Amino acid sequence: MRALIPAALVPVLLATASPPAAAGDRAGAEELLAELSSCRQISHGKYRADDGSPARIPVCDTKGAVFFKADMDIDCDGQVSRQCNKKKDPLFQAATAFQQSDGKPLDSARLPYVVVPGASKIWKHEDSGIKGGAVAAVIHDGHLTYAVVGDTGPTDIIGEASYATAKSLGIDPDPARGGTGSGVTYVLFKNSRADPIESRDAAVTRGRELTERFVRGN
Repeated sequence: MRALIPAALVPVLLATASPPAAAGDRAGAEELLAELSSCRQISHGKYRADDGSPARIPVCDTKGAVFFKADMDIDCDGQVSRQCNKKKDPLFQAATAFQQSDGKPLDSARLPYVVVPGASKIWKHEDSGIKGGAVAAVIHDGHLTYAVVGDTGPTDIIGEASYATAKSLGIDPDPARGGTGSGVTYVLFKNSRADPIESRDAAVTRGRELTERFVRGN
């Protein structure tokens, strides 16, 4: 006989349940990519990937969003978890540039987030309406997931996201050996925010709305 869940626990279980790993489908990814076929460069120069290659990656501007096409390194910073800690990641830091609504660091293992380069003469993300908690659509191999802007990285490198982002896209999320060398498109919606920043559901709901608006408006 199946055990009954006490009514008092139902709201708790619903609040902690994870949303679908992929917040979008192939059709949504294709529609977004169709609007990103050309780049109107907004960055004053280009970024490099974290592999020693020359700086070749521009940040592109379009109506309602900025985007770039890069690799994906794994950011496992933030709250300590089984997946993200000093043992798993020698470069682990127990902090993120942006915090949860309770002041704690973000949880890379549970929250899909992307990393933007620290402000520099190349590009200042806030000047483009991209702040902590901004909603992002991340596309790889035809799959789309929604995330938030959750951390900042080096001023000359681009292409990094959390353990949960990589996992939701079918990319190896291991912070030491995971990631992918190319083929990831990051779309950051201007003047947007998932509230609270730590809610995957909020990012999904807002991301779907913004994607539909973006596709219709471009």
